[in-house]
Amino acid sequence: MPKQKVSEMEEAGVWNFREVPRDVIVKAKIEAALENKSVKALLMGLVEAHWQELDRKGLLPKTTR
Repeated sequence: MPKQKVSEMEEAGVWNFREVPRDVIVKAKIEAALENKSVKALLMGLVEAHWQELDRKGLLPKTTR
């Protein structure tokens, strides 16, 4: 079965962060472990919550998703 094309908006991207303070990394790992999540899931949840707050205040443009 041929692969279906994924739109550019749905395709996952990669972020690499440099020079993140060690204490931030350790705290993120600890919080993720306490919540039984991966660090990625923890950060995505924080970002989504922040975007919802900005959207509630009317500070983000409307998206088509």
